[in-house]
Amino acid sequence: MRILLVEDEADIGAAIKQVLTRETYLVDWVQDGAKAWNYLDNQEMLYTLGIFDWMLPGISGVDLVKRLRSRHNPLPVLMLTAKDTMDDRVKGLDSGADDYLVKPFVIPELLARVRALQRRSPQLQPQQLQVGNLVLDCQTKTVWLAGTGADRQVLQLTAKEFQFLEYFMHHSQQIITSDQLLTHLWEFGTEPMSNVVAAQVRLLRRKLAELGCDQWLETVYGLGYRFSPTP
Repeated sequence: MRILLVEDEADIGAAIKQVLTRETYLVDWVQDGAKAWNYLDNQEMLYTLGIFDWMLPGISGVDLVKRLRSRHNPLPVLMLTAKDTMDDRVKGLDSGADDYLVKPFVIPELLARVRALQRRSPQLQPQQLQVGNLVLDCQTKTVWLAGTGADRQVLQLTAKEFQFLEYFMHHSQQIITSDQLLTHLWEFGTEPMSNVVAAQVRLLRRKLAELGCDQWLETVYGLGYRFSPTP
């Protein structure tokens, strides 16, 4: 899941991004509303959740939500704000926000609200993905083979391995280029050299080999990669 975090307070924004990244979410963090709108206007289909502060330089969080809704963009939005009166909460929700969190807040509550939006919204990823008999649990970041019973072998994935496998499973049987992986699985402005993709695919294959599934992730020479589970 890719999140656009719009928070102008550097310490709060850095803390939120660190926590969300540790939970394997991809996070693009910007500190003003105008830049946020530029991201949404040009890359809106990449995001599955927005976390907007209310008071922002340029364009407020409320106005960002209103712009989204005026374009019929259903992006789920969690509003962060120090405004805690009933009228403020009503205004934020009426603008089109899906949830509202008053500062100061604790990180476990923020994560719980993100998970709640994830469960409620059809835009967001399901709690589990299954392709062939390979199951990926989006909450625990683990992988196993369906039908193997209580003694099933469970793979523990790193954050980046999880992001790669989730993306491949969402696009099963499709050829995915290195450029697509760089665009979708790294934050804007932090894309590494393309050989990092090949190295990450090798690491993921090693994990999948523990379940006998390494051949499912094939290299299509000259084009990219394809996740093709066998029957």
